[in-house]
Amino acid sequence: MAGFGALSVLIALVIATYAGAASLVGVRRNSPRLLESGRAAIYLLAAVLGLASVAMVQAFVAGDYSIKYVAHYSDAQAALAYRISAYWGGLDGSMLFWVFLLAVFAAIAVYTNRRRQREILPYAIAVMAVVADFFLYLIIFEKNPFDTFLTELPASGQGLNPLLQNPYMVTHPPALYAGFVGLTVPYAFAMAALISGKVGDAWLLAVRRWALASWFLLTLGLVLGMIWAYEVLGWGGFWGWDPVENAGLLPWLTATAMLHSMKLQERRRQLRRFTFALVILTFFLTIFGTFMTRSGIVQSVHAFGKDTRLAWIFVIFMGLILLVSFGFFFARLSVLCGTRPIDSWLSREAAHVAAIWLFVLAALVVMFATLFPTLSEFLVRERVNVGAPFFNRWMVPIGAALLLLTGLCSILGWRGNALPELRRRLAAPVVAGIVAAGMCALAGMGASRAALLCLGLSGFVAAAVVQEIGRGVVSRARSTGQGRAAALGSLLFRVRSPAAGYLVHLGIALMFLGFAGQAFSREESVALSVGQTRSFGKYAIRFDGFSQSEDRQKRTIATELAVLVDGKPVGRLAPARSLYDKRPDEPASEVAILRGLGEDLYVTLGTYDMSQGTAALKLVTNPLVDWMWLGFLLMAAATLLALLPRGNARPAARPALVSVLAVVGMATAALVFGVVVLRLPWGAPLALLALGGCLLALTGVACYRMLDPLFRQEAITPTERRALIEEELRARLAATPEAAE
Repeated sequence: MAGFGALSVLIALVIATYAGAASLVGVRRNSPRLLESGRAAIYLLAAVLGLASVAMVQAFVAGDYSIKYVAHYSDAQAALAYRISAYWGGLDGSMLFWVFLLAVFAAIAVYTNRRRQREILPYAIAVMAVVADFFLYLIIFEKNPFDTFLTELPASGQGLNPLLQNPYMVTHPPALYAGFVGLTVPYAFAMAALISGKVGDAWLLAVRRWALASWFLLTLGLVLGMIWAYEVLGWGGFWGWDPVENAGLLPWLTATAMLHSMKLQERRRQLRRFTFALVILTFFLTIFGTFMTRSGIVQSVHAFGKDTRLAWIFVIFMGLILLVSFGFFFARLSVLCGTRPIDSWLSREAAHVAAIWLFVLAALVVMFATLFPTLSEFLVRERVNVGAPFFNRWMVPIGAALLLLTGLCSILGWRGNALPELRRRLAAPVVAGIVAAGMCALAGMGASRAALLCLGLSGFVAAAVVQEIGRGVVSRARSTGQGRAAALGSLLFRVRSPAAGYLVHLGIALMFLGFAGQAFSREESVALSVGQTRSFGKYAIRFDGFSQSEDRQKRTIATELAVLVDGKPVGRLAPARSLYDKRPDEPASEVAILRGLGEDLYVTLGTYDMSQGTAALKLVTNPLVDWMWLGFLLMAAATLLALLPRGNARPAARPALVSVLAVVGMATAALVFGVVVLRLPWGAPLALLALGGCLLALTGVACYRMLDPLFRQEAITPTERRALIEEELRARLAATPEAAE
């Protein structure tokens, strides 16, 4: 598998280079054959990198410890899901996974725009090919995941870090990578528009759904990472302003600003320059985030390690991105003007602009504070760390301002409102916000003014969203004659556009409840003996003893706790610590959580002595934290609702019969070969063999589609044929004047 995978990556580098070159030459020479071949090369790139990925996954599943990367991150005793997720668990494999996702996304983007964006698509292909070339270069010459041992082979692998052997870490990195990589597509089309000079709105129509889908995947990745930190790390929180956390947050902030700017450009023909600049900045920050986590310039438990050479390669690439991107941007600056001015500063457009600036400001603050320790070490030879208090001091007021604008964006109308109408719309949300803040203060949550303000603003946003959706339902019911329930369903599932945005804003307000609740969390460390009970807030926690379990990888020691409220049992908890056989110096905590909408009771196990029957426990109450996960679920549902295809969308083109038959035939042949010849049992290896057969067939089809235009005789019309004959005759007469006589 090592040789096959390394060869696949090398071939992919050649194909990516060809795709970009053929597209650029084709568009400059107006050659349909080269353009078609360049498009097909992108499909071939995705298929070849798919084969490389299958080879890597097969190496992990089969335990091929001749590959260094597999030996470092695989363990034959681990569950199948963790062996597969080890593919992206380290630096080398994560870059292969990155460029594989890029190739797949590029193939989808090219296929869906092959007829609609013919003028800018070749340039977009070239941009995506250059980005793919960069990562493929790193894989081949710097961090090859298929490198093998030259001498003695290890008998077994070291396995993943115990903290990474968790279901959230199976899904969190792919979602985060998909969000990062997906933002390359808007950047590629924006750059294509700048390079070609076609800076109208056509490129925006091609990428707006890509931008929203990438933003959603990035949000999903961040939230899954927060849940992992909350449920696995055992420190009681979910966000610690760690540099690697910030690396994912930075492009999320600018991507959110980019979506709002795209909305204004699409709806009001405004902020065209902002949109281009934000697309470039967002893509740059995805590369910058990758650079931070893989170069070692920041200190983090999540980082992959320090590599100075890799850091300089990334710095050069990022410098070229800024130089080339903003070079084209400033070159086209004169044709990017002429957009509509904002009609009123009490309008939705003005609220969008203010929110965009706040998102950019937040990104600058996070970037500066994250890099400050590295900059201080470089400049004054002393590392000055920046902790959570600095981030909170700046980000809390910015977050409160953004939350206020979230509500105002729902209330204010496009082009503004008359003051009487604006007062009428503001009345109910303002009253709701004041009531919410007052009720929270009466409930004992008045100690933190910032948290109380956040809770009040969350009530303001929720009331504003409910009010505007209600207005939409009433208006639709009157205009269509539907009942209220039918009008609501029609608004959500047919019209969708404003209602989905309102629901995303409501989800954000619910998430801010969870953020505000952290101001009232309480923590205590206790030591208990078997049979002892300790009070903690409204809870009484009784230690009933220890339990042990063991599997092929680890031994787990758990404490059995009974939780009582007012003398009545409300649940049992079993916080534990696991000791892995291959990583005895890296014990993993297993957190126990008693969940509730009001608060979570969060318990972790520290030191323990089974012979003496004692255990040290960390007890934490986290008020309102589960509202954050509920808010994200609402955001996810609303975003997926917005991404659903429109009812008047054209049906997808029917796939070519030959391609389908080739894929099905190769998959069937691979299955028969695996069962009859190799005698593989039904399971993951056989499934990977069938998947490899599918990808091999797709590779063959894509290779044919790439080469066929180059050797196919172009069909010409009779008029073109006559013109060619006349041109040839003129050339002959000019060469031999005596023939004319």
